[in-house]
Amino acid sequence: MNRILDELQPYPFERLRALLRGIEPEPALRPISMSIGEPKHRAPACVREAMVAALDGLSSYPPTAGGEPLRRAIAGWLERRYGLPRVDAATQVLPVNGSKEALFAIAQLVVDARAGAARPVVLLPNPCYQVYEGAALLAGAEPVYVDPVAGGFAPDWDTVPPETWARVQLVYVCSPGNPTGSVTSRAQWGRLFELSARHGFVIAADECYSEIYPDDAAPPEGALQAAHALGHTGFPRLLVFSSLSKRSSVPGLRSGFVAGDAALIARFLLLRSYNGGAMSATVQAASLAAWTDEAHVVENRRLYREKFDAVLPRLDGPLRVSAPEGGFFLWAGVPGGDDAAFARDLYAQYNVLVLPGSFLARGGPGRNPGAGFVRLALVDGLDACVEAAERIRSFATRTAS
Repeated sequence: MNRILDELQPYPFERLRALLRGIEPEPALRPISMSIGEPKHRAPACVREAMVAALDGLSSYPPTAGGEPLRRAIAGWLERRYGLPRVDAATQVLPVNGSKEALFAIAQLVVDARAGAARPVVLLPNPCYQVYEGAALLAGAEPVYVDPVAGGFAPDWDTVPPETWARVQLVYVCSPGNPTGSVTSRAQWGRLFELSARHGFVIAADECYSEIYPDDAAPPEGALQAAHALGHTGFPRLLVFSSLSKRSSVPGLRSGFVAGDAALIARFLLLRSYNGGAMSATVQAASLAAWTDEAHVVENRRLYREKFDAVLPRLDGPLRVSAPEGGFFLWAGVPGGDDAAFARDLYAQYNVLVLPGSFLARGGPGRNPGAGFVRLALVDGLDACVEAAERIRSFATRTAS
């Protein structure tokens, strides 16, 4: 048995279940969950219809690299979305079965933990998506957590000491961020590209929330877009990971892609030819329909915007909260500062599930940067989100008094 498995920390939802074990919530109130970032909007008709029409694809093994039509559709979307001059569908794009498995696999691809060498480092934003941590550990690397800048949410890369940068082989970046909703700026990308050129590490940019943002006219900048603008031709040592789960509200489709540095894509394809990660032709057909249609994405953003507009005024005051730059999470500061107690008592008294922020971060020399926050996922319908906000407001007001 791989002993490194013993180093993995319990997943946040496992910790939440343990926190709430034995509690019987108020039975007069219907349960509302804001703990899991699972989109609940209806899957778009174009995706459902394309999938049904392609059921014959279940009768054949798919190519690991994905079919050319899907790769071309993804390359075309990247060019339109980010203003890129040309993305080579044959060498710079690789379809994957959801971004989660690819974000895990990138560490197995990149990290070189040969015996006798200094232990490699993987940098993670703190707080972060826990898959990054597990991927780093199981690849034999040391995960190093980068706390946010003072007064903000973006990781403060300048706090990483030079001796650590010398051992870094992989950096995970999430923009818009989970759980905070912060977007990486052009200057921050430039700093990371500069450090990558100096030390030779790979940047894994998790952009699965990139298409959920408040202003249709002001989409957040992506890593490939920033690299192109800063003159990094060919996207050296950079891979971006995207998904249809949030963009198109199809988490069950398990469909995404990796794009960027062609040399890294070629090595990734080699790895995937052994681990059996090919996407079925049926899912490819549905994915192609999704990547070539923007109308459903605009409507998706409208639905989230409607929920944010309704929920924020109800929570601002009782909680410390502001609109995120992207994504569908609210990162809310709680009265009293004990996020676990807040989540536990809210569930017991008001039958609303939220995720303690400390479960998404790691403590270091200072304090856990997730402590005192809860993550609220605005994934349910408008009425459910408003009702949950009213309950949270009542609970938080009582707690603070």
